[in-house]
Amino acid sequence: VQLVESGGGSVQVGGSLNLSCVASGYRSCMGWFRQAPGQGREGIAAIVGGSLHTYYDASVKGRFTISRDDAKNTVYLQMNNLKPEDTAMYYCAAGVACGLERKVYMYWGQGIQVTVSA
Repeated sequence: VQLVESGGGSVQVGGSLNLSCVASGYRSCMGWFRQAPGQGREGIAAIVGGSLHTYYDASVKGRFTISRDDAKNTVYLQMNNLKPEDTAMYYCAAGVACGLERKVYMYWGQGIQVTVSA
């Protein structure tokens, strides 16, 4: 499965971005991770196909929304009220089991940069 992210870029504090990730095939769990310079890769949101159950890290809950369109094999991450600490490389991931842990994902995108400036 290949994953291709888009929609990243630079935005000012309080702004919004909508990330997209197109998968070459269906996978029941789709997630978003991010990695800031010098930091580990952390799971921030995930969504289960069918039930559409979602998972969010506390750092983004209430500001970010994950959704998916299985007809397009696409997962989205709507990011609102962005903060400087949201600056990171964002990665799309896909797998069978679901959650915010790296180990449950089998497939990864190349990543896309999001920069939030004051």
